[in-house]
Amino acid sequence: MSVRTESGVQAQDTIVALATPPGRGATALVRMSGPNAFAIATRHLGSWPPEGRTSHLCEVIDGAEKLDTALVTLFPAPNSFTGEDTVEISTHGGYLVASSVIAALTLSGARQAAAGEFTRRAVLNGKLDVLQAEGIGDLIDARSHAMQRTALAQLDGGLSRRLLALRDDLIDLEALIAYDVDFPEEDDGPIPREKIRGVAAGVVESLTSLLATAPLGELVREGATVVIAGAPNAGKSSLFNALLGRSRAIVTPIPGTTRDALEAVVDTGKWPLRLVDTAGLRPTEDQLERLGIEVSERYLAEADVVLACGEDGPSLEHTIGVIRAHSKAPVIAVRTKVDLVTSRDQTRVSSETLSISAERGSGLQELVAAIDRVIDARLGEIAPDLPILTNARHRRAIESACSEARSFEQAWGEQQLPATIAAVHLRTAVSELEELIGSVEIEDVLDRVFSSFCVGK
Repeated sequence: MSVRTESGVQAQDTIVALATPPGRGATALVRMSGPNAFAIATRHLGSWPPEGRTSHLCEVIDGAEKLDTALVTLFPAPNSFTGEDTVEISTHGGYLVASSVIAALTLSGARQAAAGEFTRRAVLNGKLDVLQAEGIGDLIDARSHAMQRTALAQLDGGLSRRLLALRDDLIDLEALIAYDVDFPEEDDGPIPREKIRGVAAGVVESLTSLLATAPLGELVREGATVVIAGAPNAGKSSLFNALLGRSRAIVTPIPGTTRDALEAVVDTGKWPLRLVDTAGLRPTEDQLERLGIEVSERYLAEADVVLACGEDGPSLEHTIGVIRAHSKAPVIAVRTKVDLVTSRDQTRVSSETLSISAERGSGLQELVAAIDRVIDARLGEIAPDLPILTNARHRRAIESACSEARSFEQAWGEQQLPATIAAVHLRTAVSELEELIGSVEIEDVLDRVFSSFCVGK
């Protein structure tokens, strides 16, 4: 009998979906999983693969009609991604072939999978925890090497192991208090209050350290906001295009061409950078241009790094002064159009200024390295063995657990509450971590996690 969850998904159905993007391509992957996956596949394969976990060339049929010749791989339960019997059929790509195979499997008893349902079943069957499942989603969505590395570490269970260790510390703390309450007259006497307070302080410190990685995680996920600012015709759009590697911004000698901010993400290999090309900063009576400058000023207020662009020393000094009035972010002075200046003009520029030629591409690597150094100085580098929080759900849960643990530490230290009541804070903190990891079965948490997944995953 199938089990219907709160989200309306039947957990024991056999499900099928296209696991690759639809449309024109070399191959397409049709994935089917569930208790009847092998029985349904038997009706549509001209020959049965002799062994599991190895690809075999088979005809895919629908009655007397041949649909395709495909590579078929069987994954018997429990040694599959979902923990169920799973069949993967690699067909030729295109719009029709894979959809005709899915239609045939559906008519034989499979159901179209919901978004993220394959990964959801992996969680329900104990193949992954919720944090690892979110790591899969982050890996699919990764737009930078930094996000890729972070997602792989989460998928490998790095964050889960850290949180399970903290959960165990909290449970050990509960056990100490329970022992002290239940057996106060034991030979060893009551457990010293300072010992319990010390353990609590250690847990609070660990949770605080983990919470401190949230800004770094947000930067890894969204990219560092790097605003390119300067006067009109200072070479901002040319620099934007050069860093991006393609012409995205319109470049003309007419001042005020850029009327709105343009954004693009660049992966430097170390940090993802969200480049923002802004309107030229200058006094103007043009209402439309003024609106663009106001947008520039808002981006400056939110920037992680600002690139101040100018053609010479005086213009750079003026631009940096204007930027300082709107932003507290570190400023990197960039001498643009260096291919057009004379050696005499070059001596008027500070030695800390980077010289760039968007036309020739010179100085771009040095500029990217300077941006990376500024981000390193502000947030620190990503330690290979340190899990970081990249998700708002993670941050909220850790904030709550940390608050509860801190409340216990304070109540215990000041002896404000009886031990049994103070311990309620510990139990709440444990519950927050268990919900975050998925140690307890909470359907609405799973619904939130998998609602953004693609269907074939």
